[in-house]
Amino acid sequence: MNHVMLDLETMGQGNNAAIVAIGAVFFEPTTGEIGASFYQKVGLESAAKYGEIDPNTVLWWLKQSDEARAEITSNDTMDLQYAIDDFSAWVGQIERVNSRVVWGNGASFDNVILGNAFEAVGYEKPWRYWNDRDVRTVVELGRTLKGFDPKRYMRFKGTAHNALDDAIHQAKYVSAIYKALAN
Repeated sequence: MNHVMLDLETMGQGNNAAIVAIGAVFFEPTTGEIGASFYQKVGLESAAKYGEIDPNTVLWWLKQSDEARAEITSNDTMDLQYAIDDFSAWVGQIERVNSRVVWGNGASFDNVILGNAFEAVGYEKPWRYWNDRDVRTVVELGRTLKGFDPKRYMRFKGTAHNALDDAIHQAKYVSAIYKALAN
């Protein structure tokens, strides 16, 4: 598998948002197969050192479920630099950098924010810009061309706004749309 579904939990909405959790999963969009996963929580102080915090996003987090808030306020976090290093090693399981296809929910969100975080800590982004993929575009294709919207109708398993649970859900509905478009 060379496709990676990425989801970030952040404390902002801009392209330099402070990252408080990174979730990702290998997947194959043509079959729906889900592979190995990655999940790491980032300490808020470290996140703020490298990213921007938006008060409206913080207020939004305060209104989320106890489970979602607990994930980003737990004691088992690490500095962003180490989380980025771990993610880079994890995605490196796809040996050829040109083969790594990284999906994010929004052309200007997950992939851009994580790419900027790599730059902020002084690391090279472990995928090529031409292999960025946008979940929202695929969702719109499913809606427009097939009248199919699994994002709205597929049952969510896990905790909403947990980066790994969100990444798995996104991989599943992108794969469902791929299958619908193939028919």
